[in-house]
Amino acid sequence: MFFEGRGPEHKTLRRIVEKLEKANISYAVVGAMAVNAHRHERTTKDVDILLTREGFERFRKLYVPKAYDRMPGRPRQFLDRRHQRTIDFLITGNFPGTGEPGPITFPDPAQVSETIENVRVVNLETLIQLKLAARRHYDFGDVVNLIRVHNLDESFLPKLHPSVRQDFVECLAEKRRDDEYEARQDRMLEDTDREDGYKAKKD
Repeated sequence: MFFEGRGPEHKTLRRIVEKLEKANISYAVVGAMAVNAHRHERTTKDVDILLTREGFERFRKLYVPKAYDRMPGRPRQFLDRRHQRTIDFLITGNFPGTGEPGPITFPDPAQVSETIENVRVVNLETLIQLKLAARRHYDFGDVVNLIRVHNLDESFLPKLHPSVRQDFVECLAEKRRDDEYEARQDRMLEDTDREDGYKAKKD
């Protein structure tokens, strides 16, 4: 149901997007839902949305607790009561990953978003850059798969902040190692099939 776009996560996404657009709040989808929008399919249990500080305050004023509940101890996470999925808000100017200061901050959604299937989503270079800056294993895994889906190579490097270019190169190398491994497995399978075919003819 998730990959058909009918799961509670997609319903949560469509509902929050509708409310943000109705309130004229600039936003961009990030995280796993953005990864899916950029054609790497993987599941998730929540929705991540990038807002400016002003947009976030407007969201809270208009929709909390009217439509969304606060999550204890998580000031930027809210529960969609209707679909029972959480929404995490990432704020322009904050830092990805641990939140410790670094060279990359969350950007203004209006400057880095594109429309995919009627939803504003961070563009590919921003998505990859933020995931590399977060420096988590599963984020690196997403980058490897985005490289594969979009057939990226070293020509993509100038689009990224210098601080994450080496991480991109390492993800690119990982993708190429995976490709080489799969190619070897395919060759071994072909050799086995040929050998089996030869034995069958001989018998």
